[in-house]
Amino acid sequence: MSKGVMGSEQRPEGLPLRVRDWLLMALTVSSGAIDAISYLALGNIFTAFMTGNVVFLGLQMAGAGGHSVVSLAVALAFFAAGIFLSTLIVKPSKGSGVWPRRVTAALGVEAVVQACFLAIWVAADGQPSSSIVGVLIGLSALAMGIQSGTVLSLGVTSVFTTAATATVVVLMSDVAAWSQSAMERRRLAGVLASLFAGAAGGLLLAHTRTYAPVLPLAVTILVVATATIALRARDVTDVSR
Repeated sequence: MSKGVMGSEQRPEGLPLRVRDWLLMALTVSSGAIDAISYLALGNIFTAFMTGNVVFLGLQMAGAGGHSVVSLAVALAFFAAGIFLSTLIVKPSKGSGVWPRRVTAALGVEAVVQACFLAIWVAADGQPSSSIVGVLIGLSALAMGIQSGTVLSLGVTSVFTTAATATVVVLMSDVAAWSQSAMERRRLAGVLASLFAGAAGGLLLAHTRTYAPVLPLAVTILVVATATIALRARDVTDVSR
């Protein structure tokens, strides 16, 4: 095959790109499971999908009721704080490679926050009191904000591991115009499928409620470990995103 027609999957940087995409899909599974758990067990509040919380807040202000304004505000505030924190961590290395080391570091911080969530959740036997729910919402939203800001720093087109809207828009636009590469289409479709798979994590609440948050934490730890091993020497700039 001539050099001019080699696809990104066949260039030397093709392997780290594929690893990166698999890690993004794994993170999407984690956030989908977290949102399912938070919505079903923490008062119908999203801790990853902030658009939903903004809608709920608007409905609450219009008198519709059904959601705690304080819980919604906590989720939004801590999610924003997570983005701020992750930006401080990854900014020095932004754009420096397929998966800079600081990205792994930021996700490690996310894993610590998720571990704190799990510890409190297990201590409450999966049935947190109203006084603890706010703390859990804050921790979960903080973790998801860290993840969102970290993924954003990678500059991967239309991939958001905590929301599906932009990914759906780009994927379906591409289906109509066939403008993206096969690799990009697989990435977008994989992220969407992963979000749905993660949302099914809500089933864990019915079958093993006390340990339901173990799934998203385990996935995040797996991502950090894989990135540390497989991408530690991959701080090379890629232009095929």
